Amino acid sequence: MAKAANLPCATVKVGMTNEIQISSRTRFLGYAACALAGCLWGTGFYFGRLAMNEMSVEYMVLYRFFFACLGMLPVLIIHRIRLTFNEIKLLLISAAFGIPIQFLLQFHGLALTTVSHASLMVGSMPVLLAAAAAIFAGERLDVIGWIALAGSTVGAALIVLGGTRGPATHGQPSLTGDLMVVASLCTALAWILVSKKLMKTHPPEVVTACTILLGTLMLALWILTPPLLKPWIPNSSAPMPFAHITPTAWVALVISGLACTATTTLLWNWGIHHVPASRAGVFLNIEPALGSFLGVKLLGEHLGPYAWLGGGLILAAAVTLTSRGHESDPVLILD
Repeated sequence: MAKAANLPCATVKVGMTNEIQISSRTRFLGYAACALAGCLWGTGFYFGRLAMNEMSVEYMVLYRFFFACLGMLPVLIIHRIRLTFNEIKLLLISAAFGIPIQFLLQFHGLALTTVSHASLMVGSMPVLLAAAAAIFAGERLDVIGWIALAGSTVGAALIVLGGTRGPATHGQPSLTGDLMVVASLCTALAWILVSKKLMKTHPPEVVTACTILLGTLMLALWILTPPLLKPWIPNSSAPMPFAHITPTAWVALVISGLACTATTTLLWNWGIHHVPASRAGVFLNIEPALGSFLGVKLLGEHLGPYAWLGGGLILAAAVTLTSRGHESDPVLILD
């Protein structure tokens, strides 16, 4: 009788131990997913540059999101989504801001600056999100938060000052290119604010998959529509490249779409549901650090003293805002 009475206690103890082990493992995998997403995002500009060596910005972005759509198809097949008329309007606005407007602006900026400069500018995104939360969502920034915001702004200004002001030359940063990357971040911020409303009532990965699909369709219509239907736009695009693209460019495009867009989105969405958002946000800072490192080491780019100082201020501000103890709503960033 005594042994029988002890059995349930032993079972409960074992069950609690397994539960703790599973929880710890899941938390570890959550951090690992966020870290891997940050690393893959950090390679986006590098692979984009490789593809842009053989095609225009428009076709590079179009190919990238074609492969991203392939990666998101399983999500759309597994899940079903029902949207109201107002939600459809929000989805269309989100898709327009998130795909064609943001990425055409961002990679046209990259064509006029360097991977290193563009990556460091993207590092200001967590700070922009904090500022948007304070302005549009009524969240309060304390003194440290405002100092971080000011530091990031100064850092971005220093990076811009490090660029040339004359005509842009290949392999050199330029004021125009840097400012276009900053403008794309503001567009991305608008996309996040709009899509966040949809994510309150629908799974984030499903909303993202629909956004990518619709955004890619808009992108294809914009780029491939015959010039006669849009005569107000100069027809400067060459025919769609295919046969003459080298294996290097194809690999870069596939990695950009499947790894840097589709996989990162799914990893990030899964990770932030298993770890505190305030801690997961730190892994966003891997992107500018790794991106600038790849630009310097693999593409032979040069960062001047202003860029080093500005990048340091941006990363310090981002780490300060994302590693503090408060809990913030997780955000989805597509890159």
